Amino acid sequence: MNIKRVKGDVGEELTVKWLKRHRYKIIQRNFSCRWGEIDVIAQKGDVLCFTEVKTREIDSYGRPAEAVDYRKQQRILKTANVYLTQNPCDLQPRFDVAEVVTEKGKLAEINYIENAFGE
Repeated sequence: MNIKRVKGDVGEELTVKWLKRHRYKIIQRNFSCRWGEIDVIAQKGDVLCFTEVKTREIDSYGRPAEAVDYRKQQRILKTANVYLTQNPCDLQPRFDVAEVVTEKGKLAEINYIENAFGE
């Protein structure tokens, strides 16, 4: 397993813990289809959150959310449509980004951005 994947897994685990502390119900992790993958799908109230997790070291250039460019957003939107087709529900979809910043391998900050993109 490469270091990038390990960091990503750690970031996802930290995000799931954060979401649970903030009363989100985790529906699924790492949903994938031909279009791509959604890191975390969670519910809070009548909202279904499709969350992209980006993990960076504190001294890395730029904010983690900057890595979720237009092309990545489009892949997430298509993947979410596949999920919703396979799992119909009456919940309002929302697209969020979790920025996980670490320092020397330890959590420094989680910045959870609601409605980061989409409609």
